[in-house]
Amino acid sequence: MSQRDTLVHLFAGGCGGTVGAILTCPLEVVKTRLQSSSITLYISEVQLSTVNGASVARVAPPGPLHCLKLILEREGPRSLFRGLGPNLVGVAPSRAIYFAAYSTAKEKLNGVLEPDSTQVHMVSAGMAGFTAITATNPIWLIKTRLQLDARNRGERRMNAFECVRRVYKMDGLRGFYRGMSASYAGISETVIHFVIYESIKRKLLEAKAHASMDEEDDSVKNASDFVGMMLAAATSKTCATSIAYPHEVIRTRLREEGSKYRSFFQTLLTVPKEEGYRALYRGLTTHLVRQIPNTAIMMCTYEVVVYLLGH
Repeated sequence: MSQRDTLVHLFAGGCGGTVGAILTCPLEVVKTRLQSSSITLYISEVQLSTVNGASVARVAPPGPLHCLKLILEREGPRSLFRGLGPNLVGVAPSRAIYFAAYSTAKEKLNGVLEPDSTQVHMVSAGMAGFTAITATNPIWLIKTRLQLDARNRGERRMNAFECVRRVYKMDGLRGFYRGMSASYAGISETVIHFVIYESIKRKLLEAKAHASMDEEDDSVKNASDFVGMMLAAATSKTCATSIAYPHEVIRTRLREEGSKYRSFFQTLLTVPKEEGYRALYRGLTTHLVRQIPNTAIMMCTYEVVVYLLGH
């Protein structure tokens, strides 16, 4: 691949990530609001007036559609794009750091482990994730704070620079790295994804080997192989996301301003104790629904940009 091709693919990847982030931003805001401890603020005043103290947390939080409706009614449509600035600023460096760390780790590990094996890909992905998280955590913290900054219509909204000053004033430089431990725990999602994907792929290959004794039409087999691998990837990603999802809720709680949450394990124990285990899966539906169009938009934009620049 020439240098121009590499730049085209990098640019196309950046464009795909940017368009995907813009179009799915409302779902991202709803997901973050559902994950936060301040979700109880969205419960109607009638319900809220009948509850007091710690028991507020036990009131069933609104679902994704109800949350979306309340944001539109109370804050206006602009609130659905809160945190988009830091998100767009963070996409390119995060991807660049991830792929640079991934290729470097893979190159080193190929000399130690079996070249291009599952273990190499898995460990490289883990190390790349660790590097990208450490480098870009401050950007994602600002994004989360802005998404949680609920203001009624007409009220002045906090911008990214004010948010940076506020974080530094309250917690110093350490404040920008809140929630990083939960992001590190999220690296397990990559490992789970690889393990499930490899397991499904192995089963499919066994089934194919068994069927190949009876089947002779290669084109049919190739088409079914492609669909099978796509389904394997989708299934493994959905399973991995669902299993590792609590780290997302914990990360949002740790990033809240003036939060009582101090560490990963303290939050992991506190949230179920106060709100029940279901609270660790708040926003999961929105997260899964967002992933599908986001991936499709990213891939379509990527292909269109590569096609246009290639001519």
